[in-house]
Amino acid sequence: MAKSVDPEKPGRIKQLRMIAQIIKQANPKGMPIVFLSAVGTLAVIVVIGLVTDYLWYSVFLGILAALTVGLVVFGQLAQRAQYSILDGQTGAAAAVLQGMRGNWQVTPAIAVNRDQDLIHMVVGHPGVILVSEGPGNRVARMLAAEKKRVARVVLGVEIYDIQCGDGEGQVPLGKLQRHIMKLPRNLKKPSVNEVKDRLRSLPKNVPMPKGPMPKGMRMPRGPKMR
Repeated sequence: MAKSVDPEKPGRIKQLRMIAQIIKQANPKGMPIVFLSAVGTLAVIVVIGLVTDYLWYSVFLGILAALTVGLVVFGQLAQRAQYSILDGQTGAAAAVLQGMRGNWQVTPAIAVNRDQDLIHMVVGHPGVILVSEGPGNRVARMLAAEKKRVARVVLGVEIYDIQCGDGEGQVPLGKLQRHIMKLPRNLKKPSVNEVKDRLRSLPKNVPMPKGPMPKGMRMPRGPKMR
């Protein structure tokens, strides 16, 4: 049976064009950098082929290497561009967290105050991770309260609290995924699933923020935790 195609989902070429526009908007030099990195890689390998008398082989190898390098640079610039667009938006940290690879469960906005500061919850191999958005002097008390509330449900499980932001002692949005990936693996997969089940009983008694949460933007996925 043929797979149904979503007419609203853009094709691969259209997606690449959309991402290229995002890169161009965030950094006008971005696409020239992608092009030059690919051409430069091809040129270096072709020169090596000329010197070693393996020209045609080096041309073939150079094209493959140029495409690989170009796509890697393209992906890195796309990630930076999307971070720059998300930065400052309500729910930006949640969008980044939901782009992580692996066995993660992200629950956006488990707590919010009148200043629209947010706390998101992540469950994974490290345990439970609470991530805040907002100035440190405002979110510290929120994090402490949520940590205490969550601890009642997941006794004995490690709970981390991370402040996402540009203030002192906070983790910048662009480094949030990497910071979480470096946390120790305290739980095995069955234990992670057990913690997820326990947290389903946690009351949800907070309103969603008034500001728009980022939607329709797929964050580049980070590396899987080893």
